[in-house]
Amino acid sequence: MVLLSEIILEAKNLNFIYPDGTKALNDLSIKIPKGKKLALLGPNGAGKSTLFFHFNGILQPKDGELSFAGKKISYKRRELKKLRKNVGIVFQDPDRQLFSASVLEEISFGPFNLGLSESEVKNRVDEAMSTLGISDLKDRPTHLLSYGQKKRVSIASILAMKPKVIIFDEPTVWLDPRQAEEMIVFFNQLQQKGITVIISTHNVDLAYSWADYIYVMKAGKLIGEGIVEEVFQDELLMSEASLVQPWLVEVYQGLKQKGLVKDGSYIPRNKKEFLELIDS
Repeated sequence: MVLLSEIILEAKNLNFIYPDGTKALNDLSIKIPKGKKLALLGPNGAGKSTLFFHFNGILQPKDGELSFAGKKISYKRRELKKLRKNVGIVFQDPDRQLFSASVLEEISFGPFNLGLSESEVKNRVDEAMSTLGISDLKDRPTHLLSYGQKKRVSIASILAMKPKVIIFDEPTVWLDPRQAEEMIVFFNQLQQKGITVIISTHNVDLAYSWADYIYVMKAGKLIGEGIVEEVFQDELLMSEASLVQPWLVEVYQGLKQKGLVKDGSYIPRNKKEFLELIDS
């Protein structure tokens, strides 16, 4: 059961087949609640990225339907433009996303494409660069940026559109631990502003400590969903999706079996909670 909240994105019975015959989505239905922190898990080939491309209107399903804020998605050019303003995707590899010569041009492109005034575009670009801490990169050629800088620029280009939903595909891959931690802090800031944040990740420890709600996919289907503690204690679901339990869940269950934690005690979601548990 999805978290009690207004549904901002919904897919019903989606099917999608790539030109090579690969069936990427298989009668998939999913509801995305507004303003939450959500993680999508599953093995490679589960269909996570394909689903994201449907949410943004990049791909159109063979059959089934999608809706945004309760309204069925139309694939007319004007409606798609409106959808992509509200639902932004940050790709795993920023080189797939960046195409402009300079950082300023890259971040300005989306707002200009919305038909905003020059002053409004400047305000949005300045705000996005300030939020991501990249104001000093304003005139830098995008091809000379480091991986971490490219990642921030690609996020800023989406943030400048002021979307209601931001989707991050494997956002911490190839980031060092400090950069990954900064990224998680940033996600929390987005959610606190009312933006729905969706990530796909293979990092079960990240999903466990961060998300409000978990979806699990395999072979183009949604095979499980629920609140974090329930999903990650479902060993059959973890096995079916070729996932391992987060280390905190494994350690908690081991301590419980040895009688070292009380029945009914909360399952720690992070290191601080874990230390508090074993000190109690």
